[in-house]
Amino acid sequence: MFTVKSNIHQFDNFEQFAREFQLDSDDLVITQSFIYEPYIKKLSLPCHFVMQEKYGLGEPSDEMIQSIMNDLSGCRYDRIVAVGGGTVIDIAKLFALGILPNVTDAFERKIPIVKRKRLVVVPTTCGTGSEVTNISIAELKQRHTKLGLADNAILADDAVLIPELLTSLPFKPYAFSAIDALIHATESFLSPKATPYSRLFSVEAIRLILPVFKGIAEQGPDYRLGQLEPMLRASNYAGIAFGNAGCAAVHALSYPLGGNYHVPHGESNYQFFTHILNIYARKNASGAIKELNELYASLLGCASEPEDLYAAVDKVLSCMVPKRSLREYGMKAEECETFADSVLASQQRLLNNNYVSLCREEIVEVYKALY
Repeated sequence: MFTVKSNIHQFDNFEQFAREFQLDSDDLVITQSFIYEPYIKKLSLPCHFVMQEKYGLGEPSDEMIQSIMNDLSGCRYDRIVAVGGGTVIDIAKLFALGILPNVTDAFERKIPIVKRKRLVVVPTTCGTGSEVTNISIAELKQRHTKLGLADNAILADDAVLIPELLTSLPFKPYAFSAIDALIHATESFLSPKATPYSRLFSVEAIRLILPVFKGIAEQGPDYRLGQLEPMLRASNYAGIAFGNAGCAAVHALSYPLGGNYHVPHGESNYQFFTHILNIYARKNASGAIKELNELYASLLGCASEPEDLYAAVDKVLSCMVPKRSLREYGMKAEECETFADSVLASQQRLLNNNYVSLCREEIVEVYKALY
């Protein structure tokens, strides 16, 4: 009914973590310069360091991961340490499998998925929850979509929470990641795979996240700076919840948009979020979504009727990430059909977790309504 396989640790700062984990020359650390310079450089650690941004900006792709692996083909390491956001973590998870001659083969499961290195994950955003999930997501360039590899071989052996690392996170990536955490908690709560145990983590994540979002809406972006520890914990809770129960249609429908038009993950998810919830509520108002809506309404101080509630959700969330039509990202009208076909062909892993089933025509209508 419930599993958490990673050991979860928390430290006040990176120096405490480095000392406790005895980081040394047998460690391969994948990070980014804006994290390395203020938090890691001063420690003069003997690790092998890779700065992810040297291989490309934005979210991970098969080409980016392969380029790093090719450059490290002669590197000896016993442990992978990921210090970063979703991109760094998703890349590092593949390195737990060793140096692969063709990383696309792993995502397409053409090769055995076997863990060969210990993996330590230190998140520097408060959204992916990837430090406790068995999923790595990358853009497959030739397919023009994103694809997830879900396997316990890429689970972190140790997940390490260090609130200090969020202090330099700019507001925009903070907003994208934090909204993603809320969607993780919500979709996992509604999933048919949810259990009373996983829902404890979904609910607690939502209870921590929504008051922070209200504070940001009312007091501005700097409000988040006094709430970094609870938001990092909420992201971890949400990751535990969706690691057990899964995400669903919101993520599935967002992947073609993100893969084709390079929309940040949290932003693309938000464009579909409340629209999908409205469909769920219309098709089955008396199930788990009724309990979820009552929780949301109590935290936002509004009515729990779907029309009023989801308008209130959009009002708060749009203070962090704007709600835009899909055409504003460059999407073409005919892609409402092709995106739906892509989702049905490649995202059944997520669609199986839908609160209610969605047929092809309904998925096409979602894209058309938001276009």
